[in-house]
This record gives sequence, C-alpha cells and structure tokens, in this order.
Amino acid sequence: MQRTERFDSADRIIAVGFWVNAVLMVFKLAAGYWGRSDAVFADGIESACDFVAIFTAMVALKLSRQPFDANHPYGHGRAENLAALLVSLVIFATGCWILVNSVHAIINRDFQSPGVIALVAAFLTIIIKEWLYRFSRKTGERLASPSLLAIAKDHRKDAITSISTLVGVGGAFFGWRFMDPLAAGLTSFFILHIGYQTFRESVHDLMDGSAPRDFITEITRMAEEVDRVEHVHDIRARRSGQYMIVDLKLEMDPDMKLKESHDVATEVKRVIFEKFPGVGDVMIHINPHDEKHDDLIRL
Repeated sequence: MQRTERFDSADRIIAVGFWVNAVLMVFKLAAGYWGRSDAVFADGIESACDFVAIFTAMVALKLSRQPFDANHPYGHGRAENLAALLVSLVIFATGCWILVNSVHAIINRDFQSPGVIALVAAFLTIIIKEWLYRFSRKTGERLASPSLLAIAKDHRKDAITSISTLVGVGGAFFGWRFMDPLAAGLTSFFILHIGYQTFRESVHDLMDGSAPRDFITEITRMAEEVDRVEHVHDIRARRSGQYMIVDLKLEMDPDMKLKESHDVATEVKRVIFEKFPGVGDVMIHINPHDEKHDDLIRL
C-alpha cells in the first residue's frame, strides 16, 4: 500500500466516526433532556468531548501524512502519537467526570424517572459505537495507526458507557432509580482502564520504546537469509506514527568491496520493505565479520 493510500484510508475512517458521533451527540442530548435522564444527557456531553479527540486525530493525520523535510528528517509521524496521548487524556478525564457525578448523585439521592426515549438512545448508542469500534480497529491494526487505534478505543469506551447507561436507565425506568448513577459509577472504572492503556502505549512510542519482540526476530531472520550476510550484529526499531524505523548492523566479509557490500545492504532493505509495508526506513551499518569492533554509542 502506497503512502497516500494509507493516509486516505485512515482519513475516511476518522471522517465516518466524526459525523456519526455528531448525529449521536445531538440525539443523546435531546433524548436526555426530553426523556428526563441525567445519565443519557451526560452521555451526550461525553460525545461532545469526543469531538476533541476525533478532531485531534484528524489534524494529526493531516500533519503526519506530510513527507520528511529538512526540519523533520524522520517525517511527521509522531503527530499521531501525540494525538493518541491527547485522546487518552480525554478518555481518562471522561471516566473521572462520570465517577464524580455518579458519587454525587448517590450521596445526594438525586434520582429521576427516565422516559422511553432515553432507553432507545442508550440502546442505539451501544450498537452504533460498537460497530464504529470494530470498523476503526480493523483499519487501525492494518495500518498500525496510533491515532486511529486510539479513536477505536474511544468508540469502545462509549459503547461500554452506554451499556451502563442502558442498565441504569432501564432500572430507573422500572422503579429502581438508584441504578442509574450506580451503573455509571461502576463503568467509569472500565473507562479509566482504557484511558490508562491508551496513555501507556502512546508514551511508549513517544519515548522511543522498543518494537515488539516478534517483529525484531523476524527482521533479524530475514536479513540473515540474504546472501553474503554473515550475521545481524545488532538491531533496533522504534515507531513513528504508522511507520517503524529500523536500525541494523550487518556483519559481512571484510574483504568485500564497498560496492558489493552496498548492494547486499540494499537487498536487505528491499526484502524488509516487501515483507513489512509498515516499515518507513531501514538504516544499515556494516561491520567486518569475525573481527572485534567496538560500538561507539553515548545513549
């Protein structure tokens, strides 16, 4: 998949989520107000907060799709990692807000009797948001897009929230009015967990955390299978947005001519690019095989 195709695909998924979320937000706010349900109205406010997350992801994709330049020699992919970090904070803040509101409602015994429209709004939100989660996650995993995967988790967070809203509103509708804030409070812990996971993953990438072990193992195996490569001396990889940047040290015959070693290194890079469309660049350093050499590094 070409670079433009990758980002166009991500843009389409984000746009669908943006407009569907807009319709849901208006519907939930109206249903919460006219259906006398604080839980559904709060769900609508939560959808409004999601606009911050989705809009941030849209801006990040616009920035990250720009190719490398003189000021950003490694590209602009980190914009997606920053967007994922912001989305995680929005998710976490939403969980805290729901938890605080539910505790206040229980302490103050501020219970209401919701209408049928509130039940309908909660049910439809579960179906639509779960579909958006699966829809976004599928493309996000295929593209390895941090911002798209973060938005997918945000959709899953909404679906979970709406399950508690449905249970709470349903209980309140049939007379157990305390269930509305109680269910919301319990669900807030699931939301906080999702926010924590998204935060941890985005920080890992921003701090140049190592790539998955199976990825490193496969890259090593492929490089060592290229003719005239004696051994992979060292390998590192880090994520920048949708792409992985790989650093390789190859051991070769010390008597090999410069042109020959260059051709071998080019073949290693070509093989990696063919197998892993998510690799953005491969930096290769060549060392003489079976000769002692020191790695000069200050990190």
